[in-house]
Amino acid sequence: MDWKTVGQAARQGVMDQVFWYWVPVVFYAGAIVFLSAQSHPEDYLPSFVFRDVSDKVLHAVGYGILSLLCYRGFRWAAGQAVARHAVVLAIITAALFGLTDETHQLFVPLRESSWQDWSADIIGAAIGTLSWWSIRPE
Repeated sequence: MDWKTVGQAARQGVMDQVFWYWVPVVFYAGAIVFLSAQSHPEDYLPSFVFRDVSDKVLHAVGYGILSLLCYRGFRWAAGQAVARHAVVLAIITAALFGLTDETHQLFVPLRESSWQDWSADIIGAAIGTLSWWSIRPE
């Protein structure tokens, strides 16, 4: 048995997990930060989104998706000890990210920060992750 080859295969497996499970989290979070940094984020989304959908629903859906992506990472790419707490960790991570996003918006011209938006972020994160977990408890 060639231990160097085994080590390289293990490292490749870890890199595959990082790419497959955590890179989507980073890109999605980056999209949230990008939109949050815009004075007029509606310019970057289809017009029906802002015309027909409540701001709180957008927050809930957006952070529900972020929480699901975090759940995938915690569940499948962070080790067994972390995987047992993946649901809670995903919700907490999305909630804390929402808090940093609302704080960031304090400094963006023509944007405002509100605890109601953060509440919608938390509710969306909880609904999204718990719904997925109840459908696919692994």
